[in-house]
Amino acid sequence: MMSGSAMIYSMGGLALTGAVAAGAYRLLRRPELTAAELVAAYATPLPKPQAALSVYHLGHSLVGRDMPVMLDQLVAAAGYSGHRHHSQLGWGASLDQHWRGAEAVPGFATENAHANHRPAQTALASGEYDAVVLTEMVEIRDAIRHHDSAKSLVRWAKAARAGRPDVRLYLYETWHRLDDPQGWLHRIDSDRVQAWEGVLLRQAMAVPGVGVIHVIPGGQVLAAVVRAAEAGEIPGLSRREALFASDATGQVDPVHLNDLGNHIIALTHFATLYQQSPVGLPHALRRADGQPATPLPQTAALPIERLVWQVVSGYALTGVAG
Repeated sequence: MMSGSAMIYSMGGLALTGAVAAGAYRLLRRPELTAAELVAAYATPLPKPQAALSVYHLGHSLVGRDMPVMLDQLVAAAGYSGHRHHSQLGWGASLDQHWRGAEAVPGFATENAHANHRPAQTALASGEYDAVVLTEMVEIRDAIRHHDSAKSLVRWAKAARAGRPDVRLYLYETWHRLDDPQGWLHRIDSDRVQAWEGVLLRQAMAVPGVGVIHVIPGGQVLAAVVRAAEAGEIPGLSRREALFASDATGQVDPVHLNDLGNHIIALTHFATLYQQSPVGLPHALRRADGQPATPLPQTAALPIERLVWQVVSGYALTGVAG
């Protein structure tokens, strides 16, 4: 197992072998960028934001209500005034289901019963958002196979650019079940090349009008934190299960994060969107309901913040200059 401090991101984190590795994921043949063309698309980093952003999140429970609110607090603590967010969520909803409308999104009424909800089509058409973060369903193989993820990504990307041509588009790279038979860490590593880069981005970005879609590397950051924690490199954190929710009996939820995990993902969003190291940001935050979230252990906060920045700034697809 590779320790967090030993992680290496060759070619800015983009693997040139994606064409071979992604073959098993492709069920539909359509135009796509070559691996070299994908590398070239990210050769120039995005300019760093000089002011607070308006952000729209489209997705499901791996976005949730708490994480964007935690992000709001991190941004404010970093000195940016005026950051805001809206979202549209569902129960495990795919980008295709969101595209087909509220009636096609499982749990639409329940998951969007909060003040930060704004219907996705209306929100993107308004042109009011500096950044739009698109989230595909879990598991990513099923999304590609049964929900034509690349086609859905194209639709949402074009809708966002129709509302605002200079919008910053992001694909939020998530993860899968802890009990995946191929191994949780292995799947995160292989899915980056095979699915996120090898299918979604290479196919979507080959379509005229889509432009460059950057990545918020949630899965990669969680993998880096877990590797470091389980190698004894993060005081106060030693097991991956400590980042995941559990029920009243202590049974671990294999997909959904607890407050600690959501905090790490909020740090990842902050570092990517604002292109700034999260080192030194508060480690005690509030949930969306206003209640205090379980804080990161004080001894763990700094190593985690450093790891977040290492991954984000070392992966060219984030748009952050390394």
